[in-house]
Amino acid sequence: MKPSYQITGKILRLVASISEKIGEVNAAHLNKPPTELRKKNRIKTIHSSLEIEGNTLTIEQITAIIENKRVIGPKKDILEVKNAIAVYEYLDKLNPYSFNSFCEAHGILMNELVESAGRLRNKSVGIVKGSEVAHIAPSSEMLKSLMNDLFDYLKTDDDLSLIKSCVFHYEMEFIHPFIDGNGRMGRLWQTLILKDAYPVFGYLPIETLIKERQDQYYKSLGKSDNTGESTVFIEFMLDIILESLEELLSIQNISLTNMDRINLYKSIVKNDYFTRKEYLKNFREISSATASRDLKFAVDSGLIEKIGDKNTARYRYK
Repeated sequence: MKPSYQITGKILRLVASISEKIGEVNAAHLNKPPTELRKKNRIKTIHSSLEIEGNTLTIEQITAIIENKRVIGPKKDILEVKNAIAVYEYLDKLNPYSFNSFCEAHGILMNELVESAGRLRNKSVGIVKGSEVAHIAPSSEMLKSLMNDLFDYLKTDDDLSLIKSCVFHYEMEFIHPFIDGNGRMGRLWQTLILKDAYPVFGYLPIETLIKERQDQYYKSLGKSDNTGESTVFIEFMLDIILESLEELLSIQNISLTNMDRINLYKSIVKNDYFTRKEYLKNFREISSATASRDLKFAVDSGLIEKIGDKNTARYRYK
């Protein structure tokens, strides 16, 4: 059964603006941002997603853990960060449309934090906000069929990935399939669905903006619960997605290194032969001399092979 939601004028406007921004991101070569920016954004993502769940470690401490330095802090908080680093490093191997992959990700994310990591809960849960029960999740007997329905929707519905990712995030939070870790799984899986359609989302710290608007995040989940459809939550998340793309575009004058250009061009050209002229056409901001230096560096480093010489030279990634 298809999850319930309405396509409002606001949703249509947001989708149009996001699509426009994705075009600008691709034109500015930011669909795979420079290495340093990717690392920074990954740290911000981990920090924000865990901070929402009460983790106390700072960005500096998370950076230190990534660099294998010793960090002093609550054991549980350090383990949460190590697990989050592991699951984000594993992102490319996860299939956004596979329920088994989803459980595998939860197993990595919650390893040694809950006994049932990677397995659906076998008891009933309620979500308490303050002194009130904000949400009673469906019974454990219903979980398998509800999650199967949700993954069927992901795989077969022709809605845009932008909308499906928001619907999945909301519905998964509503179903609450695990004893713990549902919030971070909802945010992680939305990123994975978006990344599958638009690679730039693998590097955008959407969680940072959610953390900044944490009250609105929970209110939009609550309003969607009350109306029985995810419309309000879709509008909220599309707003966040648009803002994250605008932030990325605001730093587009960040300069790419030769390695950034070489890696980026590989994702464009794949295994095909190409010339220096074709390489240059993709990076209009550099001179032909810089293009020649890039290609010489890549050949000398064993990253690409060169066939022919001077004007007849052709290249291919190894």
